[in-house]
Amino acid sequence: MRQFKAESKRLLGLMIDSIYTHKEIFLREIISNASDAIDKLAYRALTDDSVGMSRSDFAITVEVDKDARTITVTDNGIGMTAEELDSNLGVIARSGSGEYKAAAEGEDVPDIIGQFGVGFYSAFMVADSVTVYSRAFGSDGANVWQSKGAEGYTVKPCERASVGTSVVMHIKPDTEDEKYSEFLEPWRLRELIKKYSDYIAWPIKLDGETVNSMKPIWQRAKSEVTDEDCAKFYKEKYYDTEDPAAVIRVSAEGIVSYKAMLFIPSRAPYNYYMRDYKAGLSLYSNGVMIMEKCTDLLPECFRFVQGVVDSADLSLNISREMLQHDRQLRAIASNLEKKVKNELEKLMRDDREKYEKFFAAFGLQLKYGVVSGFGEKRELLRDLLLFPCSGHEKPVSLAEYAAAMPEGQPYIYWARGDSAALLERLPQAELVRDAGYEVLYLTEEVDEFVVNALGEQGGKELRSVTADDLGLPARTTQAESEKRAEEAKDLLDFVRETLGGAVAEARLTDKLKSWPACIAAKGPISIEMERYFNSLPGAGEKVKAERVLELNPEHAVYAKLRDAFENDRDRADAIVHALYYEALLVAGVPLDDPAELAGLINELLV
Repeated sequence: MRQFKAESKRLLGLMIDSIYTHKEIFLREIISNASDAIDKLAYRALTDDSVGMSRSDFAITVEVDKDARTITVTDNGIGMTAEELDSNLGVIARSGSGEYKAAAEGEDVPDIIGQFGVGFYSAFMVADSVTVYSRAFGSDGANVWQSKGAEGYTVKPCERASVGTSVVMHIKPDTEDEKYSEFLEPWRLRELIKKYSDYIAWPIKLDGETVNSMKPIWQRAKSEVTDEDCAKFYKEKYYDTEDPAAVIRVSAEGIVSYKAMLFIPSRAPYNYYMRDYKAGLSLYSNGVMIMEKCTDLLPECFRFVQGVVDSADLSLNISREMLQHDRQLRAIASNLEKKVKNELEKLMRDDREKYEKFFAAFGLQLKYGVVSGFGEKRELLRDLLLFPCSGHEKPVSLAEYAAAMPEGQPYIYWARGDSAALLERLPQAELVRDAGYEVLYLTEEVDEFVVNALGEQGGKELRSVTADDLGLPARTTQAESEKRAEEAKDLLDFVRETLGGAVAEARLTDKLKSWPACIAAKGPISIEMERYFNSLPGAGEKVKAERVLELNPEHAVYAKLRDAFENDRDRADAIVHALYYEALLVAGVPLDDPAELAGLINELLV
């Protein structure tokens, strides 16, 4: 018996126990090796008539024998001599495919899947012995390589009538923890072939039937694939009943060559915003699936994109499951990010109704992308966002809002609340709209963080209608405002003291028109931020905005408050509380005790 080299023995043990995450990939590795062997002989047949085979003659056969507990994978490819069996299978991490490709440097050789020489040994994850029968093209005899694992292997002559290789794996007995017998079920093997090797270029036959579809849809020329073909593939692969909102096809050549077919869904899967949703693109190398969900190919903000990427240029390490974060991967990811953004902009421009449907499903994902990761993607996403807006039936983008602004408008105005209907009646927005300026309605919790992260659009600051300075024409001079505030000082102190710390300040404002009062905040925490942070699961100490009650000195209710302050403090107390609770309700802040407001109203009506 020949011994593996010491380092090979250690690597074999490590690989069986650690390198591969899922035992099921053994079949992918053995089939990929068979495909490589056929590639080599088919390539030779192009210039060597003695091969005597055409492309249609090549195939891979998978056979299962439950009684003998064996799985056999046979190819009619180039085969191996005794020396090649010893060299390729006796030294782990030495690859015959890799050497073949290196020797043919500069020639137009076929793409070879296996180049790292360890995939074959994944068979030992499920098999307690592996036997390889092989006859090399041009050789008169055949040889058999046999091993039961790390203890060593033998290479002997044997009989084999035809060129090619058969790998016979004797499947381990079941244990308490592992049910190896599942791999002796034809339905399970068929499932694995469809999952991992569906796009191998050669027919894979099981029970006399070709299981794989061979040439993948994304490898075909665009002229060969209709929009209906793409939609059908998408719906079958990703279990959607609706056509995708858009299809992106990429065929890139250069420093890194790859093909991709990406899909932008029309609607979100039921579990999209749940923790168990798995994002990522399927990654292939020459039609062999390397990773089912590769999250490194698109940024988190585009995690809704489905699809496949197929490249022979990515650097794979000793396991095809593990992908190095190399320059090629980053180049593909950067290109795909631009492709997705361009497609979304095109969809917004050319089919607004379809884009609005997409945004209703995934707009929240784009908004989270603006505020996550220190805002590094905010410029990527800025032009893709939509917001409800006063005077518009449909949502608008920031660019559209800015383009429609009247000359001289100082800011882009926004208001935050639970719905556009409520924000239409927001007291602070009234004068802004009267000035002929539109207001963006931020109706989702993340929106305020989004506009704060974006800051401006086209040089115009994004400013809340609750801000102190709205840039509107002054309704009173500064001197008049200061005089009025001084005259109301005692009343304003009374208001603040009456509310017992509920507000940090009471002040007069000229931002209101038909409303007597409104609630505002000073400092970095707004009323809406207070509501958001306190609603988070597991929120500890309550976040508190510095609330300000702003009073409209032009309103009749203010006149009644002033009169009551001078003549009936109890009534003034009731008016103050009623105004405060009313302002909270209009701002969308729930009352701790609604019955108290009802009692105040009854008291004031008497």
